[in-house]
Amino acid sequence: MVGGGPGAFIGEVHRMAARLDGRIDLVCGSFSATPTISRSFGEALGLDPNRSYGTYQEMIASEMQLPADERMDFLVIATPNNIHFGPAKLALENGIHVLSDKPATLDLDEAIALQEI
Repeated sequence: MVGGGPGAFIGEVHRMAARLDGRIDLVCGSFSATPTISRSFGEALGLDPNRSYGTYQEMIASEMQLPADERMDFLVIATPNNIHFGPAKLALENGIHVLSDKPATLDLDEAIALQEI
């Protein structure tokens, strides 16, 4: 998960929804624009401290170093709208599926760029 950290209503909604059928586990995240808050929030959620990341860039780079059967299967984006494009683009460029809170992008050009990736 990217975003959805302390005080973010939508993050908890996504985490609760993911737990409903017992088929999705939160395994890593970058939850805040402040790296120390992001890491401590991930640990408070019970994540492995090595998978509680300071930035989404760090998370994606680190996850891509893991064996395929251990890394994240998809990325949930639960950031403010103006931050959706960057994590989605980087995830897609690395072959990671994306589930984004709406809107997926701020404008048509960003949406087309993601479609092309």
